[in-house]
Amino acid sequence: MKHFDLRLVAWEMTRACNLNCIHCRAGACPQADPDQLSTGEGIDLIDGIRRVGTPILIMTGGEPLLRPDFFELASHAVKAGLRAVIATNGVLVDDSVAKELANIGIPRASISIDGATASDHDKFRKIPGAFNGALRGVEALKSAGVGVQINTTLTRRNRRQLSEIMKLSEEIGAVAFHVFLLVPTGRARDMSGEEMGPEEYEESLLEFYNLGRNSKLETKATCAPQYYRIMRQQAAKELITVDEQNFGLNARTRGCLGGLSFCFVSHIGDMQPCGYFDVQAGSVRLESFGDLWENAKLFKDLRTFSMLEGKCGKCDYLRFCGGCRARAYENSGSYMSEEPYCAYQPPAFSKTRRDK
Repeated sequence: MKHFDLRLVAWEMTRACNLNCIHCRAGACPQADPDQLSTGEGIDLIDGIRRVGTPILIMTGGEPLLRPDFFELASHAVKAGLRAVIATNGVLVDDSVAKELANIGIPRASISIDGATASDHDKFRKIPGAFNGALRGVEALKSAGVGVQINTTLTRRNRRQLSEIMKLSEEIGAVAFHVFLLVPTGRARDMSGEEMGPEEYEESLLEFYNLGRNSKLETKATCAPQYYRIMRQQAAKELITVDEQNFGLNARTRGCLGGLSFCFVSHIGDMQPCGYFDVQAGSVRLESFGDLWENAKLFKDLRTFSMLEGKCGKCDYLRFCGGCRARAYENSGSYMSEEPYCAYQPPAFSKTRRDK
């Protein structure tokens, strides 16, 4: 089997959060789980990741800044040689927090903006003032020299605001704009009526492609593996070469990275392909991070593309996309089944169906 290099790890440091977002994957709550990884276990996890390689470590939550030992753990990660970044809602980021992040060596912080106005964003976050708090956090980070990435989760309620949110990201001085497509896990299961259908996904991702081509922001689509098909289809129509000069890192990445170059570690040490993919490969409390990454059956399955079912298994864009394995699992109970929200019909799959 081909060796898969680890490039990204997301660690859910805590499920404690100061907000109450309607689409929260974690189902976060005000109080920390007493069983979350301790400081010592967190240090062991960081050291275990470093033994595998030097991936980007995304310190996330919940709200990671609610951990009293956050800065101790972040500092250890940077000193260990990992490129540590933070995913925060921004509300707790003031000048002193931003300066400490910069002093430790955190190069980037991602902050979520899910509406073009305070009213729209705060409805997502269910806390008045969340929008203004996020913008204050952005300003503090910029002043301290920490790069800001804006993340936006697209649903039916805000998909028409995509261009406005991206414009806002440019105006506030972000360096990157990443879109996430809603995956119905955690509290988002109650938003099933707001999840876009295949044609809406296609339309929104095409709009994102066109916006990105005309923006200086670094753009990336997450939980949207179809984007990497759409990107190549559009580039072919426009006679553009898909390389780093034209598309940056998007030219080298793949749609679904879960278990291939990315993994997620929960607040209690469960290791998963991603945070939305609620199937455990094992626990870092019981096995080493490296052993799980290299040998867990779940990861081996995901790395065996021939196991993919339905039209994903027949797709001519398989190596660029792969379909969202989390959506496949939530939809069918099988993480190797086809992506349920993809509008594309692979020629080989259509021929197979006609021949039957």
